[in-house]
Amino acid sequence: MTIMIGIDPHKATHTAVAIDGDERVLDEFTLRASKAQTTRLRSWAGQFDGPEWAVESARGLGYLLAQQLVAAGETVFDVPPLLASRVRVLGSGRSQKNDPNDARSVAIAAMRSDRLCRVTTDDHAQVLRLLVKRHRDTAQLRAKLIVRLSALTTELSAGGIGPKATPQKAIELLKRVEVTDEVARSRVLIAGELLDDVARLDLLLKPSKQRIETAVVTSGTTLCDIVGIGPICAATIIGYTGNIGRFPTRAHFATYNATAPIEASSGGKVRHRLNPRGNRQLNFAIHIAAVVQIRSGDEGRVFYDRKIAEGRSNKEATRSLKNDGSLIGSTATSSPTRNGQPRAERQVGPGGQPGTTLQSSVAGLNPEHRRFGQVTSRTRQSR
Repeated sequence: MTIMIGIDPHKATHTAVAIDGDERVLDEFTLRASKAQTTRLRSWAGQFDGPEWAVESARGLGYLLAQQLVAAGETVFDVPPLLASRVRVLGSGRSQKNDPNDARSVAIAAMRSDRLCRVTTDDHAQVLRLLVKRHRDTAQLRAKLIVRLSALTTELSAGGIGPKATPQKAIELLKRVEVTDEVARSRVLIAGELLDDVARLDLLLKPSKQRIETAVVTSGTTLCDIVGIGPICAATIIGYTGNIGRFPTRAHFATYNATAPIEASSGGKVRHRLNPRGNRQLNFAIHIAAVVQIRSGDEGRVFYDRKIAEGRSNKEATRSLKNDGSLIGSTATSSPTRNGQPRAERQVGPGGQPGTTLQSSVAGLNPEHRRFGQVTSRTRQSR
């Protein structure tokens, strides 16, 4: 009999509920988040024979607890919050919002679903994700400072430093400004401080990019061989895709990265609209690759021109190219076994990227073409 333990994690406390194969609650347990949380949870779960664990948002709020359970040798599945909430709302008798009901919904969702991602220990993909997130946050902070500097210079001189603002333009403008009163003096002082902040961030961005380039090379991926994908985009794609084997088909990956359009049909009218969902960081990286390919005249441009000739608009043709770009996440078409049955470990590709092989396009050694990778049909072994 399969025992599933669902966990509703929080910053201060965690609530666990154990259910059997008939989805009956066997026991529940609430504990404070502490260094001993894993030991206490496993001690409580010792009353059950070989339980499996389901953690809500194992990549978010439940990240640390899920990793600790995996390190202790437990089988842990990642349950999306939306899936758990649907189980709770559509369930009968326990639709009220509280921690035990949430944990029970997590366990039921894991028991019913055969497509959940199994949590594994962190690998090189997590390193890339951390590095690229730090780089992106620093770059965004620099961009905000440049915007503030540009707005401030318009108060010192007509037109400011222009639409393409750079620190050098701001320095040259400040040299020409005549300080006639205390207000102008304060503006010049603040502008100088903003320039110092930008210079400090520039010193951080250069080694940050070098770290990412080194980490991408270490991963062994050939994504950078694809036109339009540099080290930053490659790190974003690998880091936010993670275990690519969790996507059973290319269409699933396209939905995850929001390159697949959303159907909005009604009656006899069939139409699709832009997908605002999915992983936006991953979507942005694929968008950059598509735009570069359109401008470079590579195979991506040929694809784009063909869509224009078919009557598509510029945006629609670009979206089609981005959707075609989901080939970088080509995975197998078979499904894993149901809960309670053994699940084999995935193959590990070059660079330690789980769920990829030498034939898959994310870490493949020889991509078939230079647009967005090669379509493969590996056999998916497990979750």
